[in-house]
Amino acid sequence: MSVVMGIVTPSQAKTDRIPTNHPKTAKPARSEAATGVLYGVGAYGLWGMMPIYFMLLLPANSIEIVANRVVWSLIFCALIITLSRGWGKMATAFKSRRIMGTLTIAGFLIVINWLTYVFAVTSGNAIEASLGYFINPLVSVLIGVIVLKEKLRPLQWVAVGIGFVAVVVLTFSYGKLPWIALVLAASFGSYGFVKNRVGGKVDAITSLSVETAVLTPFAVATMVVVTVLGQATLTGLGPGHFWLMASAGIVTAVPLLFFGASASRLSMTGIGLLQFMTPLIQFLVAINLLGEHMSVERWIGFSIVWVALSILIVDMLINYRRTSKLRRAAPVQG
Repeated sequence: MSVVMGIVTPSQAKTDRIPTNHPKTAKPARSEAATGVLYGVGAYGLWGMMPIYFMLLLPANSIEIVANRVVWSLIFCALIITLSRGWGKMATAFKSRRIMGTLTIAGFLIVINWLTYVFAVTSGNAIEASLGYFINPLVSVLIGVIVLKEKLRPLQWVAVGIGFVAVVVLTFSYGKLPWIALVLAASFGSYGFVKNRVGGKVDAITSLSVETAVLTPFAVATMVVVTVLGQATLTGLGPGHFWLMASAGIVTAVPLLFFGASASRLSMTGIGLLQFMTPLIQFLVAINLLGEHMSVERWIGFSIVWVALSILIVDMLINYRRTSKLRRAAPVQG
């Protein structure tokens, strides 16, 4: 069975599955959906634990961390592409102006997201960072309305309205606009929208490789400047720190590979429900491990956000059931 980082494509899984009448088969093979859930839990769980990893990289600042993350991610992706013989896909992507243009925009959006997130975690604002990913689905809905001219369903309007109220309450709580959360939500929501323009033309690892390749010249220049200014920590704090920084490539790529394996097996609704794991874990890590404080006002603001998300989830499930019924009824009507 062909495996890359433990991930098997659905077609491979079907081809290599042991027949049910095999004498050694005691239990039925795990369903594709169950496997997709496991990969999804792995992806969102690892993303949720990211604050712990970034805290381990201190005293490196957010700029140095992100520059290293870009460079080491590209190196790790190149290794995976070599092992999976995927350089042909890379060549196809580089030859397409549309793909390169789209992924270049995506690359700059994700680096804004990374810089903001790492800054938030290392400056004691991991709770606000988790808020950004909690409100990200609401921002994605707004992007659909503003850019794609989509019409919102009634419950979606209610969720967006409640989300707006939550931002007002949290602005009062923080004494300022929660800009970290808003930048994270806007950058990641826009990143998802841009990536959707590419669709299924490139897989996850090819996409990340192109994005990091575009960013690498800027990242290398940043690492040089940081070194000249005497602020670099990559080689100055011993081999343990060096390898922690270098592992940024694995830390970045592995959850993405897990996510790709999950997305190929689950419906968009299933993926949509699992995505709330990440900000929830980040929130719990910030409070219980990083010792960040939640005031009463912030609890109220977060609670309002969670109400908005609950309404959004209910709407998602209702719409999923409705469309599923229509699909099942279509052949009968035809």
